[in-house]
Amino acid sequence: MDNMMLAYYAAGAGALALLFALFTLSSVLKEDMGTPKMREISEAIHEGAMAFLNRQYKTLIPFVVIIFILLYGAKFFVEGGEHLPVGGTSAISFLVGAVLSAVAGYIGMTSTTKANARTTEAARSHGMAKALNVSFRAGAVMGLSVAGLGLLGVSVLYIVFQSPLVINSFAFGASAIAFFARIGGGIYTKAADVGADLVGKVEAGIPEDDPRNPAVIADNVGDNVGDTAGMGADLFESYAATTIAAMLIGNTLFGFTGIIFPLLVGAIGIIASIIGTFFVRTSEDGNPQAALNVGLWSTNVMTAVGVYFLANTLFAEQGIGFGVFMAVLAGLIVNVAVGYLTEMYTGAGKPAVNRIAEASKSGPATNVIHGLAVGMESTVLPMLVFAAAIYFSFWAVGSASPPDKAGLWAIYGIAMAAMGMLSTAGMVVAMDSFGPVADNAGGIAEMAELPPEVRVKTDKLDAVGNTTAAIAKGFAIGSAALTALALFSAYVDGVKHKFADVLPGGEFIVNLTEPMVLVGLFIGGAVPFLVGAQTMRAVGEAAFGMVEEVRRQFREIPGLLEGKPGAKADYARCVDIATRSAIAKMIAPGIVAVSAPILVGFLLGAKALAGFLAGLTCVGVLLALFLANAGGAWDNAKKWIEQGNLGGKKSDPHKAAVVGDTVGDPCKDTSGPAMNPLIKVAGTISLILGPLLTRL
Repeated sequence: MDNMMLAYYAAGAGALALLFALFTLSSVLKEDMGTPKMREISEAIHEGAMAFLNRQYKTLIPFVVIIFILLYGAKFFVEGGEHLPVGGTSAISFLVGAVLSAVAGYIGMTSTTKANARTTEAARSHGMAKALNVSFRAGAVMGLSVAGLGLLGVSVLYIVFQSPLVINSFAFGASAIAFFARIGGGIYTKAADVGADLVGKVEAGIPEDDPRNPAVIADNVGDNVGDTAGMGADLFESYAATTIAAMLIGNTLFGFTGIIFPLLVGAIGIIASIIGTFFVRTSEDGNPQAALNVGLWSTNVMTAVGVYFLANTLFAEQGIGFGVFMAVLAGLIVNVAVGYLTEMYTGAGKPAVNRIAEASKSGPATNVIHGLAVGMESTVLPMLVFAAAIYFSFWAVGSASPPDKAGLWAIYGIAMAAMGMLSTAGMVVAMDSFGPVADNAGGIAEMAELPPEVRVKTDKLDAVGNTTAAIAKGFAIGSAALTALALFSAYVDGVKHKFADVLPGGEFIVNLTEPMVLVGLFIGGAVPFLVGAQTMRAVGEAAFGMVEEVRRQFREIPGLLEGKPGAKADYARCVDIATRSAIAKMIAPGIVAVSAPILVGFLLGAKALAGFLAGLTCVGVLLALFLANAGGAWDNAKKWIEQGNLGGKKSDPHKAAVVGDTVGDPCKDTSGPAMNPLIKVAGTISLILGPLLTRL
């Protein structure tokens, strides 16, 4: 089948997602913002978030321009013809990927920061059900923008250039911006959070979101720049990278059919996500988590049904339609399985979290020790799930293929498992982005001194938001693992074509007994720890400045800590400190992420780079799981105690749990999430490098 009109259908689905997102945003903005005080607080959060995004993206402009020039100019120094991944088309694709990633961040940030006070007012005037409706619609704007821009960007570039090879730099553009967004947002949110918790909760003994705390606005801003813009950029790049990697592999194996199938899977996922948003409804006494689960499950089921008919239609000639469908289904199952496992290790009231809380009775040290143990243990089952999905998707396509094609065609199954997982990104990001809205809504209720019953309603949503955030982190890690494998397969394919004349049997084999492969493997395995250390240290240094500023204001502003009339905290100062620290400290990890694969590839060769990618992926995924789950477990152990268990707030176990949560904050929201874009930056750069390398 060779009908270019199908690519227009995919582009149309992307455009439909954007139109629906804008329509949803307009409906959210029509909701009431509440009292003048609520409006004032919401505007302060919005302005702080936008100021951070503006400064972050302005800082990245020189980086984007340099990469654009290098990609364009490389065609004058590289031999090999017009279809190498350099030149004007690659430079334009890179720029489009970077710009669309930034646009997704702006759309999502606008939606979530404009919806927080509206959610608070919905809880105050109408109840929890209405508050869920407002906050989820705001999250859906981000989710559908991510999926819509990703699919629209890839589809339009393919329609224009009609070659998946020359547009693969779109994924690199998205990955580069996502890495900085993840790092910068993570440093910002945790610097503010640590400063607010250590000085406010522990030292001053005042409640969370107390308006006396100078870091409270920066803390609320951080929820958005980390969990909305950061997560959105992360999954935007996963979506783009997975789609392009699948198109590259499909082009080699099946021609146009292999190219168009991933685009149409994305289109089905978007339509299913749009329909799925209408299933997220609950009564006043209902369970918000159950309502969100219905939306996710309905999206998965509709996607599976649509892909079944699509696969059997497009691959009828090859006879592997059912096998391809099963591979996509494996990716959809990973969605659910990883979410379940993440909740098992990080969910409030779960045995793993309760063990950490109980350990807090003997102090911060035992709290931290038990948290580390939970994080380590939590890596095993998800890795087994990833391994099972990889094997099953490989087998599903391979077993349906002709004997002489089985091993070759089966690689496409792995790419389709990754595509299946990412196809529902619109719904997953919507569930994740709803969390910061609910969290901010609770903070606004506290700062605006609304009746306690309002905070009870928003806290119920916030608790669900913590769970969806943990699930989304697991989803992001799983997507990184499967995307990395698809990118690796595409890299091998590019190298194979480059060195076909000198490879034995025309095959590029990565042999672990070869010294250069092992060299690359060890270097790749070390890089996640280096980036993790850089980001962890960055949070510590940024938090130190925030802690000192909060202490200074409590000390120097008369009557602030006592809450005397007329004494007002300087929120803008804390916002500025967090912004400057995050922007300055995101550069070094970014340089490591971009330069490491380039240096390994050009200095050590294609096989060393293959080993580098393998080591980076394996260690990066393990470290991401460990850090994210340990941090989430520490956080919910603290919250469990705050609910009145083990003495409740201000008890000795609570103080120990706050210390553990403070240790876990940069783990789950900065260093852990940084692993996902790190893995994909290396993979997308390697797609470009593979055909350009000069030696094996």
